[in-house]
Amino acid sequence: MGVEVGAQAARSRALAVLRVRSRALAVALLPAAVAVVLLVGGSTGQIDGPGWGVTRWIVSGFALFVILAAAGIALVVARSRPAVSPTVTIAEESAPDLYRMVRDLADRLEVPAPSAIALTPDCDSWLEDRTHPAHGPPRPESRDEIEGVPGVRGLPSAHRRTPAAPVLVIGSPFLWWMRVGELRAVLAPVVAGTGPSAHPDIAAARRFVRGLDAAVAVTSEPRGPLFRTVLGGVGWVVRLLLRSCRGHAAEMERGVAAAAAERAQAVDYGLRIVAQEQVGLAYAGWDRLLTRVALPAWRMGRWPSRLDAGVVAALTELSRRDRLAEGFASRLGERPACDLLEEPGAIDEAASLLAARLFHGGPAETGPDWAPVDWDEYPDEVVDRKWRTDAARLHRVLDALGVSRSPGAGTGTGSSDPEGPTLARVMDHLSDEAPGDSEEPGVPGNPGDPGGAGNPGDPLAVARREAVAYDEEDGGPENERSSALAAGLSAEVAREEAAVSAGAPAPSGAAGQVGPDMPLWDDGSLPLFPLQPPRTGRELLADHVTAMVCCAAMDTAGAAPGLDWLDGPSLLINGERSVDLGPRVLSLIEEGDPAPLRTWLLHLGIRPEKPVRLV
Repeated sequence: MGVEVGAQAARSRALAVLRVRSRALAVALLPAAVAVVLLVGGSTGQIDGPGWGVTRWIVSGFALFVILAAAGIALVVARSRPAVSPTVTIAEESAPDLYRMVRDLADRLEVPAPSAIALTPDCDSWLEDRTHPAHGPPRPESRDEIEGVPGVRGLPSAHRRTPAAPVLVIGSPFLWWMRVGELRAVLAPVVAGTGPSAHPDIAAARRFVRGLDAAVAVTSEPRGPLFRTVLGGVGWVVRLLLRSCRGHAAEMERGVAAAAAERAQAVDYGLRIVAQEQVGLAYAGWDRLLTRVALPAWRMGRWPSRLDAGVVAALTELSRRDRLAEGFASRLGERPACDLLEEPGAIDEAASLLAARLFHGGPAETGPDWAPVDWDEYPDEVVDRKWRTDAARLHRVLDALGVSRSPGAGTGTGSSDPEGPTLARVMDHLSDEAPGDSEEPGVPGNPGDPGGAGNPGDPLAVARREAVAYDEEDGGPENERSSALAAGLSAEVAREEAAVSAGAPAPSGAAGQVGPDMPLWDDGSLPLFPLQPPRTGRELLADHVTAMVCCAAMDTAGAAPGLDWLDGPSLLINGERSVDLGPRVLSLIEEGDPAPLRTWLLHLGIRPEKPVRLV
């Protein structure tokens, strides 16, 4: 009963959307109807007299203008390509078991099966209509059953375009984390949506709304003055129509969702409750993996090629830390959904590259500055390189500020290279007991130095002033040394990012045999979903000082870079992950107190006065 109610509500709203289209057509034809009446009345003598001839010409000209304008608007709406989500299409030969499961599910629900299956690097699933001609391959020539005879009408060709069901888009983390039964339960309400989608009125209403939405995007593109004027009028009409049917379209989709959810109640209802819990867990682990593990690699020019396999490790670790291991262990005996794929590694790699493009904006092809990295290589290729790169940047900014390389008092005993990059140099500069440096060359405020306030256009000076103001307003450290150093790091990072953006290659086809649907979506505005806002100067300073400490630990105390699935890059000391470094670094940069960090270094045998190796 609930299915019929939801479907009836969706159909009634679809008819309301179509009525908007019919009214728009009626308005466009109304001047033509008036002109026909005037012309027929004049030819029969029913409407004749002074002034009627001029009226007929004016009305006829206006009617012709309105018809041409309406035809132009209709052409723009029909030719505009609706937006398509970036996905990785899964061919049936690459996942026959997955297609078989979806078809069986559709049969149980008594709805049409989806026309294809695609993956998205996100924790969500939906149906997507890709029946627009721009979304498919070019239409071949019409042929008869006889091969090589074009243009002969005969039996329907196998290549002739026919209305297709929507494409089922599945979140790639679901395939690797969920069991087969859980995935089927999660997809049941989604697949059930193909039933209402097959209704002619709902399909026509959706095509109309998608066409209007695509036309709005077309009319908003920057063009020349003439085209901008013409498309401005088209855009005004299209937006008016879209506003008129927006409410009806939203109610139609609610009705479709309600009908699909009600229909799916009969399929794996008890398992769906458990599966929904796994959806929330998958989302939490996926978010942590992207922001803590993948993002540092992307910033280093490396993209992890097994993100979906990594999410399993991340969620396993999350389950263990949250004391959910007992419930998780009971699921391990069931078949994972990724077994439904013939080559899960290749598909994982394609989805991982797409995730890097959507969330970070990386190029479509691998290269010297954009290469895949396996999880076994992550500590050496990403963590070690990241720390040494950050440490090198930190010392470059110290050089720009004119900070002496010679260690000061209280940095420890033993010989050291006064020209080498040392942790002692950083600690002395940020410590409160260090001597004042307002008169040192290179410190902002010295008019003779190119990095100071005497050159107000220099990015370092500008960033310093902005960082100091931001930190004071944000309740950050009032340590002027920390503020100046944070400003210099912000400016240096901005320069490097600008240089990378200026030299980035133009996007091209995806690498590998399996890849994102490049022809279906425009990647000119990548990243579409940036993971994090720009880091503040305080965060940058904490990251760089931490990186310098880790470099000193690796070079003088035998520590090693490591990977924590939930927290990202980590320092391994005697095989154990260090978890108490962060508060000591914050004490140094925010309060100028180096004592906690020096005690920690002394306890672990780390020599801050020894030079470290940088990139």
